[in-house]
Amino acid sequence: MAALIMVGPGLDWQSSGGLFDFVLEYLIPRVSDAKTAEWLQTVVNENLGSMWIPDLPSEAREDIYRLLQGGLLTHAEKELPEGPAKPDTLATLRDLVQMTRAGNA
Repeated sequence: MAALIMVGPGLDWQSSGGLFDFVLEYLIPRVSDAKTAEWLQTVVNENLGSMWIPDLPSEAREDIYRLLQGGLLTHAEKELPEGPAKPDTLATLRDLVQMTRAGNA
């Protein structure tokens, strides 16, 4: 299943459902707002496959951008299994991080 994170206007990040869930599962225990964490968990649990960051309150958006920029790649490098797909997976996550910088500008 394909999944989508709308990072900002004209900034859509597409990935596999598994990588999408990996990103949200990274965010869930780290976001500062319990309501946002609950919503993210619902997106994962219900297999919704999409998230529109611009629709979130400004504090939640800033928190998500900060978390993605500040630790997602390090987390992925440590947690993703070694194998031939890992470099491409990390590149896809790097694309997301780059988009958050543009979407948060």
